Amino acid sequence: MRLLTPAQLATLNAWFLPDRPGPLIGLHVIQTGHGRGFVDRWPDPRAVLVETAQNMALSGDPTALQPDDLRIHAPGFVEAADNFVPLLRAAFPDLVARDRIIYALVGKPQFSLPTNFTVRQLGPTDAQALQKLSDESSWISKTWGGPDGLAASGYAWGAFANDQLAAVANIFFLGDHYEDIGVATEPQFRGYGLSGACAGALCEEIQARGHTPCWSTSPDNLASKRVAEKLGFTWQRNDYLYVAGIEAPKPAQPALI
Repeated sequence: MRLLTPAQLATLNAWFLPDRPGPLIGLHVIQTGHGRGFVDRWPDPRAVLVETAQNMALSGDPTALQPDDLRIHAPGFVEAADNFVPLLRAAFPDLVARDRIIYALVGKPQFSLPTNFTVRQLGPTDAQALQKLSDESSWISKTWGGPDGLAASGYAWGAFANDQLAAVANIFFLGDHYEDIGVATEPQFRGYGLSGACAGALCEEIQARGHTPCWSTSPDNLASKRVAEKLGFTWQRNDYLYVAGIEAPKPAQPALI
């Protein structure tokens, strides 16, 4: 497959519109520059693969690609239409379909600010605080190229216990109308409502831009579902993605976030 320049990929914006609640990989890469796009040929591509931090989206005609195209470029979590499944299985015989639930927030977010913590928007000077997050939480910045990129983006809110970053909510995938939220709370700070407070403030900001917050999670992640529903998110659809060439995530364990 041919690697596109950012300018070439931007001309394919219409391939990913209109957007809808859920992962917005193609639009995120186009709008932020964090990720890569590949096509079977240029110009006039027949198939497109877009990737950011092992999150992939396939679109177009699967007959334009070979299994080797995917083995090279697509190990990770893949969003694709049903007609791509035979190709994915040929490339990754251990392919696993993973269920997920998609929510969106239509009304105002329902949340309260916690006591003894400071909740605020993150900025470039918070990169070091993001770098200090534990392995359980550090994934939160990966679709922005890491802590520096997320801190500079202006799309994240954090809760601080003194100088320590205790929880983060950010735009994990930035779409044209919808913005998909990710949240992470450090283990020792779970149970204080910090994820909900950060996500609620972020939702207000998203809505002030005239956009709609959305939320994607797995059915077994009861903590994530609880936070989303408490904020006022409502179910949009059941969906799935494919785990290709990597170990499938273990079922989420009950936890307070």
